[in-house]
Amino acid sequence: MKNGSRLVILLLVVSLVLGVVGCAPEKKPVETGGETPPQDEMASIIHFGRDWPTYYDPGVGSSYTCQVSHANIYDPLVFPNIDGTVDPHVATSWEATEDGLTYTFKIRQDIKFHSGNLLKASDVAFSMNRLLTIGEGFSHLYTGVVEECYATDDETVVMKLASTFGPFASTLTRFFILEESAVREHIDTSVDTYGEWGDYGKKWLLVNDAGSGPYKTKEFKLEEYLLGEQFTDYFLGFEENAPKYFKLSNLNDPVAQRTAFANKELEISGDNLPQETYAELERMGGVPVRKSSSGGWNMFLNTKIAPTDDVYFRKALAHAFDYGTLRTSIIPGAAGATGPVSSVLFGKNHDLPGYDFDLEKARDMLSKSKYADDPSKWVVSMAWCAEVPEQEKISLMFQADLQELGITLEITKTPFSVMTANAQTIETTPNASIVQWSPSFFEAGDVFKSRYHSESTGGWEQMEWLLDDKLDAMIDDALTTLDSDERERKYQEIEAYIYELSPTIWMCRNDPRYAVQPYIEWPILTYYKEGTNALLPGGFDLYFRDCKVFVDKK
Repeated sequence: MKNGSRLVILLLVVSLVLGVVGCAPEKKPVETGGETPPQDEMASIIHFGRDWPTYYDPGVGSSYTCQVSHANIYDPLVFPNIDGTVDPHVATSWEATEDGLTYTFKIRQDIKFHSGNLLKASDVAFSMNRLLTIGEGFSHLYTGVVEECYATDDETVVMKLASTFGPFASTLTRFFILEESAVREHIDTSVDTYGEWGDYGKKWLLVNDAGSGPYKTKEFKLEEYLLGEQFTDYFLGFEENAPKYFKLSNLNDPVAQRTAFANKELEISGDNLPQETYAELERMGGVPVRKSSSGGWNMFLNTKIAPTDDVYFRKALAHAFDYGTLRTSIIPGAAGATGPVSSVLFGKNHDLPGYDFDLEKARDMLSKSKYADDPSKWVVSMAWCAEVPEQEKISLMFQADLQELGITLEITKTPFSVMTANAQTIETTPNASIVQWSPSFFEAGDVFKSRYHSESTGGWEQMEWLLDDKLDAMIDDALTTLDSDERERKYQEIEAYIYELSPTIWMCRNDPRYAVQPYIEWPILTYYKEGTNALLPGGFDLYFRDCKVFVDKK
């Protein structure tokens, strides 16, 4: 691992999520293809079967699948460590002015893009300006923050901020570098979405990459699979037995996963399988893994439509949820949650008691709501993600408990692409939606900005529609605070404020579970056997380069 301190993990996990708000593109571009790799090389491959990456363009995608693709096909400006710090990567060093408004980065001069061209400071500036212009993906981390970005020479990039931003360096793990010349060459000028930039290369980048990461795109067939292969000129190189290829496949069905695992055509299982499937995979020789997460399983409550527009009604729902059964029967071993911020994140308010399953408390909350006269008049609509079978069990359990209160829960199996589309407006967002979410960087501020700030509404990450001016101001103030102790105090006040609003049922921490073939060396296995929490932004926990495939043991 780089500098001997970085956890770099492998896995291929995909979730059917649109990284861009809205639906898939109307017209599919020409898909990449190539010759099938030699059979002996294909033995050195990591397969993961679940879904496929929808938008691996780092200027567009933000779903977990996309994050995995970004971390392996592109290089970020800085690289995350397991303790929340960052290492130099594309940037060898950086310094900020005393007022915290100007950052100057020095750029490595030995990094090649997959095209063979050297990465330059101008590529870094282009990538940031493209991200800000498109306004999708992880642009929310930089919109209103980065005011100006430009290169002064081939190895120097300057970023001027509109205001101070305490965790700025940490956010740059989400900033990936594209080759400017490759994007320029493939701009679709038949549209003028971005003025003189046409489509900004978005159509081409649906199935082609312009990266410099350890793997490059070998073949990509939309809705089927992404095949990546080692980029042999990668500036950090590869260790012996590192996988020569990885494949993200649309293999979501539990029966299909069992069959593929038995035939050694699947190395690492999905993380959203029924519990009985994991038991079967373990009987086949799979090594069980449950890794800690900074994210959680959430039930988003639309605060702008009846009856979940009433805070006491929302609190009643929170007390009517059976957290114990969830963590013992549906998601065994999952850790509890006491608010929007995971216990492992900087800024967590550990004084929050959390909600408990108590139908009497739920009735008391209902009696204080504006729907106290007859809650049975109201139907609570809830969407559960069709790609995650465990969510159906959660929905049915919650439906039965709400019946005890006279409340009807109308549950709908919904593909995540549809959930994402519905999240664009208040009216199309249901009363409740079950979603798994993880932060982009390891501070509570990202939870607040991405999940509860008004600027983040209209996408799958924020279906509560709080639109709370006081909360927005509190979040903005905390994020502009440079002193870490003061920022932590403000984070804790924000979490307490959100907690009282009860816009979400924080069901449990999202500690994903996998079954791994014994001939795969995945660093995370060692860390968790040693009791070390390896917490990295999504995608980086599945970094392929530091994994190993022992073909002779296959």
